[in-house]
Amino acid sequence: MKVGICGTGSFSKNFIPLFKHHPEVDGVVLCDLDEEKLKVSAEQHEIRETCDSLDALCKSSVDAIAIFTQNDRHGPQALQSLEAGKHVYSAVPSAITVEEITALVRKVEETGLTYQIGETSYYYPDAIYCRNRFRSGDFGRVVFAEAQYFHDFDHGLYEVKQWRFGKDWKQHAGIPPMFYPTHSTSLVVSVTGAYATQVSGMGFVDNHEDGLFTESNAYQNTFSNETMLCRMSDGSSARINEFRRIGHPGEVSLSMFGTAGCYEEQYDSQIWVTRERGKFEQLNDLLNCTTDETPVDADADSVVGGDWTYRGESKVHPVHELPREYMKLNNGHKGSHKFLVHEFVSALINDTIPNNNVWQAARYLIPGLIAHESAKQGGVLMEVPDLGAAP
Repeated sequence: MKVGICGTGSFSKNFIPLFKHHPEVDGVVLCDLDEEKLKVSAEQHEIRETCDSLDALCKSSVDAIAIFTQNDRHGPQALQSLEAGKHVYSAVPSAITVEEITALVRKVEETGLTYQIGETSYYYPDAIYCRNRFRSGDFGRVVFAEAQYFHDFDHGLYEVKQWRFGKDWKQHAGIPPMFYPTHSTSLVVSVTGAYATQVSGMGFVDNHEDGLFTESNAYQNTFSNETMLCRMSDGSSARINEFRRIGHPGEVSLSMFGTAGCYEEQYDSQIWVTRERGKFEQLNDLLNCTTDETPVDADADSVVGGDWTYRGESKVHPVHELPREYMKLNNGHKGSHKFLVHEFVSALINDTIPNNNVWQAARYLIPGLIAHESAKQGGVLMEVPDLGAAP
């Protein structure tokens, strides 16, 4: 297969080598409207084929298009790619309106093409650990879950917005936090399979001197922090926080409480507890990801603890599933990058539906969009439309 990568900015640079070096990918084509960015990226990654627009990429011989552009363009660009007969991998969020994500779902159902949302949280160690314990019945029946994405603007977001949007960056920087809920919602949905049926949203009105979250921005949004309370389809409840103004080093975290056992996570601390008082299982060593580079002989199996040696993964990551070509490549976002690309490529080669499919993408996204509308109305409880599950 041949993959086109649309958008060659800072984030896509983490994924270009993973597509390029996957053994089932025969070639990579880079695409960007910015001629200088495109040239620099092509030289850096030693890729000869380039396109100067998504229109041109859609007309090319690529089998799939991976989208790494600005957030508000993901939905329309993914739809354009699907309409051109291309499979799609998209960075999050999948879209920013219910109409856009609905169009993606219907187009996949119509064409049978593959769509995968690149939701990193699905392959975070806490999500993998909790899925394994949930499938083993160790939680019992889940009662309540909470997940959150804390990312203060002082931690690189100013630079990201300026890079992506240029001189008009301030207009776009104040996007509602609940338009980007998937890092949090996917942690819950991917573990239990339950999805939100009703939500209530609350917003924190910003008053920062930078003036990003005001009614004059592109979204007429004043909320820099938003909280969502969800009624889930399995009878449980969930609380989701999306904060962009917070005195915190930043995290994406999950806690889940069941009738038989519970997983609790705080900054740099993960534990498993049951009814047995005074006892808990400390999980830091199991779930922490190594960032140290380990010398590996590419021509021989280097076995550590029964698995090949990789970079940036935790002990719960199923690294045996990854191709050997990935052994010396960098990973990112708690070990998720390699698994996301491998899952997408494998789905196309084997004609399977990826875990982060378009129906899951809808269940990750839509509750946040509805919660923002709820927050604007003072927290009124609202129904969440569901677009169904993968066939």
